[in-house]
Amino acid sequence: MKVAVFLILTLLIFSCSDKYSRMVEIKEKNSRQISTGSSSGQLEEKLERNSDTVNIDKEKGEYAVALYDTPILNTPDFKKVYGGSDGKTLSLSKNGLIKELEYVAFPGTVFKILEEYNFDRYSIFKVATDEYQIILGGTNLYIDSRFVRRQIAMPDGKTVIMPTKKEIYAYLDSSLGSAYVWGANNIHGVEKMLEFYKPSGKLSNAAYDQWCIKGVDCSGLMYEATKGFTARNTHQLVNFGKGLNIEGKSAREISKMLDSLDMIVWKGHVIYVYDENTTIESSHSAGGVVMKDLISCLEKIMKTREPANEWDDNKGKIFVVRRWW
Repeated sequence: MKVAVFLILTLLIFSCSDKYSRMVEIKEKNSRQISTGSSSGQLEEKLERNSDTVNIDKEKGEYAVALYDTPILNTPDFKKVYGGSDGKTLSLSKNGLIKELEYVAFPGTVFKILEEYNFDRYSIFKVATDEYQIILGGTNLYIDSRFVRRQIAMPDGKTVIMPTKKEIYAYLDSSLGSAYVWGANNIHGVEKMLEFYKPSGKLSNAAYDQWCIKGVDCSGLMYEATKGFTARNTHQLVNFGKGLNIEGKSAREISKMLDSLDMIVWKGHVIYVYDENTTIESSHSAGGVVMKDLISCLEKIMKTREPANEWDDNKGKIFVVRRWW
């Protein structure tokens, strides 16, 4: 009887040891695959397929708090996006945009860590955050551990204090001429990008702005102006605040209804009312933050879109006006 028990225990020990060794081997293989720069699609498939072997160690903590402006990507392959195989090439779409960048979280943002992929000196965390629940370019969000503080207990959420209207306008005025950068909400850029993802060679001015995430996209303009009070993408902004009854009205009639900081928005772009005659926006086609004539802007929109009182995905090409201030 004792011999039988001994044999069973021995088999269990070797079985567990072998399983642990295989798990470590798979995890190390995943880390090597990340660092060698396989395509983001293939990389995500490999990570998801082996996610049971790279789940976070709960004893080390399940939360992270942003210490700096923290880039959030929809791929874990940060090095491919910012550097590529030669260390100085950006991952650009046909339109010249880094579509892997979702947005930049401000300091104090709280993340739930879902998975962890280890490197020698840092990790990539797969995360979730209440601040950003509609992912535009993928299904998951990822951050670099060097931008955050990890902790076991769930942190308190950051308190967002709405700036005054005067402060918002001071920011909008200072933003004029800033570059259009997809996913960006930092007109002065993200300083830590040059430290954590240092390019191997000299960059053009445009590449520098994108590498440092220096600029704003359309929704990022007001997101930074309000220090994160407004929603971060247009898929959220179409229902943000209160809708105005603009259906069936002309451009001139709508213009008379508008107040400063109202949002003229559809899923894909947002324009802000600066004053009774002017709009302000960050436009890819214009290259950055510009002001335009309000009525001319509305007339141009209404050549392809119909005014609607509330957003409805089934209504086709429409736009809404949201009053949030």
